Amino acid sequence: MRKLVLLGGGYGNMRILSRLLPNNLPLDVEITLIDRTPFHSLKTEFYALAAGTSSDHEVRVGFPESGKLTIKYGEITEIDVEEKQVLLADGGAVSYDDLVIGLGCEDKYHGVPGADEFTYSIQTIGRSRDTYAKLGGLPAGSIVGIVGAGLSGIELASELRESRPDLRIKLFDRSPRILRDFPERLSNYVKKWFDSNDVEVVSNSNITKVEPNKLYNHEEVIPVDVVVWTAGIQPAATVRALPGEKDSSGRAILTQYHDLPNYENVFVVGDCASLPFAPSAQLAEEQAEQIVKVLQARWRGLPLPEKMPEIKLKGFMGSLGKKQGFAYMADISVTGRIARLMKSGLLWMYKRHNG
Repeated sequence: MRKLVLLGGGYGNMRILSRLLPNNLPLDVEITLIDRTPFHSLKTEFYALAAGTSSDHEVRVGFPESGKLTIKYGEITEIDVEEKQVLLADGGAVSYDDLVIGLGCEDKYHGVPGADEFTYSIQTIGRSRDTYAKLGGLPAGSIVGIVGAGLSGIELASELRESRPDLRIKLFDRSPRILRDFPERLSNYVKKWFDSNDVEVVSNSNITKVEPNKLYNHEEVIPVDVVVWTAGIQPAATVRALPGEKDSSGRAILTQYHDLPNYENVFVVGDCASLPFAPSAQLAEEQAEQIVKVLQARWRGLPLPEKMPEIKLKGFMGSLGKKQGFAYMADISVTGRIARLMKSGLLWMYKRHNG
């Protein structure tokens, strides 16, 4: 049997499973999925778990069941592309013929002293649970600093405001305006929501150091009770250790077929892959669609296209609590209740299809 091994049960590998199972897998191919948890985590919703507005059960779905799929739980410590095997923390090893690496990312602290030691995170479901426990246990009037005003920071700040109206929230943004790379209408809408809901946006910020109960913005010392870091990501350490060229963020540079140069049987999907887009669940799924086509062609001995189709994304959606939101699709900005309903509907459809 030919062995296809998927590392990580994220959005990319879930799409691969949905396309291959139950009827699109050759009879001589079997799949092994390796993950540290017994479910697929909805990472796009970790902000709500951390804020306490969604339960743990609401941000996960089960893996598919199939006689052609073996699920192995464990922590991956090394990927040996020469010996074609994956090494696990328990001392075990899993061999492969084809490998898809979808191990996601971890926080990137940009060398800021104390950031890794004194901040909380929403990068994994486990760390999001820890963040919820800390935020939920704060006394009234506590100050929460959220470093990074990208989509994750915006959604966490707004959701936390609804969950804990008694807290003081400061959102630190390096840019002069929120969502600076998108239309000013979106930026103004989000900023107005924060102003109306008493979330302080600290623009043009530069966090230079983190200490217990202290944030240093430039040279100013800001008292805080908790800091949540949403100011950058990098691939998992096992991916950064792979042979081959990486981009400035440590992501693996791939061929147009999404595999490693010199290792055509090793694919990288999602946040670990160097692509001309910001990492997102949508991007991982679109990339996975192409990986499936490449795998199926190679399994059948068919030639690959000289040029793979260009990946086209539909846009993005963000929430501002449970009632308001914003979206940017096909160069059109949508704000308010409609945008929030669109995001909720998309999540419902995803869970219905994969649950």
